[in-house]
Amino acid sequence: MERKLWTKNFTLITVASALGAVGGIAGGFALSFLVFDETGSTLASALIFAIQLIPYFAIPLFAAPWMDRLPRKPFLVGGDMLNGVLYGLAGICLMQGAFSYAGYLGFSLLLSSLGAFDELAYNCFYPKLIPEGMEEKGYTVSAMLYPVMKVIMTPLSAVLFQRLGVAWLLILQAMLSFAAAAVENGIEIQEQRRMEGETFSFRLWKKDICEAAGYLKQERGLCNIYAYMAMTNGVAGGYASILVAFFRTAPGLNVTMYSLFSVAEFLGRSLGGAVQYRMKLPARKKFGFAFGVYQFYEIMDMCLLWIPFPLMLVNRACAGFLGINSGAMRQAAVQRYLPEHLRARVNAFENMCIMASGVFFSLVLGALGEVADYRFCMTSAAGMSLAVCWLTVWRGRSAVRAVYESEPEGGIE
Repeated sequence: MERKLWTKNFTLITVASALGAVGGIAGGFALSFLVFDETGSTLASALIFAIQLIPYFAIPLFAAPWMDRLPRKPFLVGGDMLNGVLYGLAGICLMQGAFSYAGYLGFSLLLSSLGAFDELAYNCFYPKLIPEGMEEKGYTVSAMLYPVMKVIMTPLSAVLFQRLGVAWLLILQAMLSFAAAAVENGIEIQEQRRMEGETFSFRLWKKDICEAAGYLKQERGLCNIYAYMAMTNGVAGGYASILVAFFRTAPGLNVTMYSLFSVAEFLGRSLGGAVQYRMKLPARKKFGFAFGVYQFYEIMDMCLLWIPFPLMLVNRACAGFLGINSGAMRQAAVQRYLPEHLRARVNAFENMCIMASGVFFSLVLGALGEVADYRFCMTSAAGMSLAVCWLTVWRGRSAVRAVYESEPEGGIE
């Protein structure tokens, strides 16, 4: 019997993700330029980004054991509902008064705390909604969704930012969060409680953390993958304030041209996603392909700000084409490799590593951008990521290869 990817549950989670992405892109775009315009400082912009990442490092450590023992759907639905309330209040407050940098710092911390719960629940819940054997196709859809929404919303957000202002974009984000929660509530799935007659306590939390730590200690392949992902994603997050400042200050560049980055990456990801969705790479070739993509991606970042704008767009299109293929392949392989009862805790460990790296590099690159050329900042950071890739993924290639080439039960892929 042929398996079908687009079941009711998979369709609902995809629609909900699309609604959330639309709101997040619109609000995030406006806020990123609002902060730089109000402060004129890359460090101030980087501090906003860094403080938003702190809860993603701390909260999963405490929430993941709980989430591995309880149904995850209520976390997802409740998180989007609260998200809508908070963004709605933020939009109303901005309509009533002037921008407050200190107030926005505190509000960002609150929102990101909620987002940390929501992301952890989503990453653990999503694999359960993909039919067995459809993992790579499912993660390809997931990886394409955000770029598709971004290419639609980023240019539109640039227009709305100029004409309507940040407050109304946040109100829009609130309404879309409520809609996403309503769609997620329609997902029908049986989830088990794993409390085993125990009440949640510090002793039980410690036991769960030790279990996950013991598992990771034996999994050298996962640890090397997570180390490189933390580095490359942390550095990519650090680029955010650098890119905004570069397009705001470099002669001949502007906000609209910055938004075209999304179009170029979308075109690359769309073509790459279509290839990934319809073609199957043999298991023995997955590691080599992924490692090659990692090298290419870091080199593209190293030269991005040194080339003319048309070549920048080509750069992002090529990176998007290869990036979606390696990303979907890695996500499918890792989630398939992880035991179900450990998924939240191990995913939390990965998120904590990525967020800690993001906080560090956003502050370092933001501070460096105050005194050094923006191009030098991005090139040196990408060069460091390239070196880490060799020291982790390549050096531990035998163990990493085992993760990439793992297959589900029955050998179905």
